[in-house]
Amino acid sequence: MLNISPNSVSHLIDLSKYDSNKAIYLSQMPRNMLRWFLFFMIIIVIIAFLPWTQNIQADGFVTNLRPEQRPQVVNSVIAGRIEKWYVQEGQFVEQGDTILFISEVKDAYFDPNLIDRAKEQLIAQEKGVQAYMKKITALDQQINALMQAQKLKAEQAKNKIRQSELKVQSDSLDLIAATSQVDIAEKQYLRIESLYKQGLKSLTEVENYRQKYRDAEAKFVSAENKLLTSRNELINAKIELTTVQAEYNDKIAKSESDKFTGMSDMLAAEGKYAKMLNELSNYTIRSSMYFITAPQSGYVTKALQSGIGETIKEGDAIVSIVPNLSELAVEMYIRPIDLPLIQKGAPVRFIFDGWPSLVFSGWPNVSVGTYGGVVQAIDNVTSDNGKYRILVAPDSNDVPWPNELRMGSGAQAIALLKDVPIWYELWRQLNGFPPEFYKESTVSDVNASKGKSAEKDEK
Repeated sequence: MLNISPNSVSHLIDLSKYDSNKAIYLSQMPRNMLRWFLFFMIIIVIIAFLPWTQNIQADGFVTNLRPEQRPQVVNSVIAGRIEKWYVQEGQFVEQGDTILFISEVKDAYFDPNLIDRAKEQLIAQEKGVQAYMKKITALDQQINALMQAQKLKAEQAKNKIRQSELKVQSDSLDLIAATSQVDIAEKQYLRIESLYKQGLKSLTEVENYRQKYRDAEAKFVSAENKLLTSRNELINAKIELTTVQAEYNDKIAKSESDKFTGMSDMLAAEGKYAKMLNELSNYTIRSSMYFITAPQSGYVTKALQSGIGETIKEGDAIVSIVPNLSELAVEMYIRPIDLPLIQKGAPVRFIFDGWPSLVFSGWPNVSVGTYGGVVQAIDNVTSDNGKYRILVAPDSNDVPWPNELRMGSGAQAIALLKDVPIWYELWRQLNGFPPEFYKESTVSDVNASKGKSAEKDEK
């Protein structure tokens, strides 16, 4: 049976009539199994050399690419009391539509005629400023008049000084003449008296010449007195000029002091006027804030404040609005170890929640129900979860994203990297190596880089 002995017994026994012999020695199963094994090995080898797209998988959610088109809350700039609602949740509102009306809660703004009263105060303050301006103009005119009067008085005093100087000069000449007359009269008197003693002249002639001598002396004293009086008048004229200048300088200084005081009061009034104008503007703007309006068109998703009569503070959120026009994107997070493998413009495939799909991560071309995207932005710092945030925009060259997508929907992202054989990917996964990302430089790339460097050298 086992063919151990060289002596065969097959000629003595007919084994073909036994079923066991047919099942063992005449069966084709081993050969078929070998064929199937070889067939599967060939298939495995062929599959091992098929291209496989390496990828990075991450979870994300649908958001908006532009910050102003993301869901936002409408806040109240001022504190108030809710009086009336004009919208309801789920309602579409246009930009500028009234959402609710609030009333004032601060006692400083309770007056219903606050704006009119502020306008009246502003008008009164404006008239006060105008009055100060007129006062300053009047003081300017007064100062000009004083300066003109000072000039005229100074000229008058100078003329008087000149007159006094001329009078002093005239009196000096009179004194000289009187002195000469005294000398002549004295000499004549002495000569006549000498002749009288000799008996040549009469006593009457002597007395006449004595009288003339006395008259000449009197005229000399009078001329000397006039000269002293003229000199005194000259001194008084000079003192009067100084007095006039000092007097008018004092008056001008006082007027200028009043002018500067008026200017100071006018500037203070202008400052108060500007402050009141600012208050009036604040009152006007505040009155327009009682009606809270939609900052942009969208849907009212949730009312964060409710009821009538509820008090809200400055900056409190009132409602949440989702803009109706938006540029959708996916916000996804990747591990720091995968960050060097992602760059702007890299392709990404998405599986959105609610859209059935058949995914082959290594063969994105045969996947069904996925949508393409392009990396738009990469954060430079990690988020609170220790990962890097990436924004992915729709790929314009791929199938458009579903119109029914809403912000906040979940998305599974598959970032596509390099195409490698399947056997290499299995070997990489078993050894825990990172995905292949950097491309080898080809001959054309090297030539292109050499050409660019040559152009730079020429420049």
